[in-house]
Amino acid sequence: MSDTPPASAGTPESPDFDAMTRDIAEVPAVEVIVTVAVNLMSAAAVKLGLTEEGDKYKDLDEARKLIHALAGLLDGSATEISSFHAAPLRDGLKSLQLAFREASLVPDEPGQGPGEKYTGPIYG
Repeated sequence: MSDTPPASAGTPESPDFDAMTRDIAEVPAVEVIVTVAVNLMSAAAVKLGLTEEGDKYKDLDEARKLIHALAGLLDGSATEISSFHAAPLRDGLKSLQLAFREASLVPDEPGQGPGEKYTGPIYG
């Protein structure tokens, strides 16, 4: 018997892409969309300085990009995911948009803030 793993088994230097492909194939599209949305929300919150670290990672330019991407994802997937999943994501998006407006030294005009192209104007 050999102690060497089979060629298809991944190592830290060479991940097992076949297994990763099988794993992702089993995940429903709604879960993938929601996971990506939550990751975008989390990253935007960090860039807005809303975490315990506060302003340490604050970067409004980066936050704008993440919020805009999140709004586009939610707009584009609105008919694909149920309101059960979409409603809390939309609430989170609105909270991030309001936090962005509050954090901005010179707030955008209503309808011009991050993601408002997709959501409509956000008033704070």
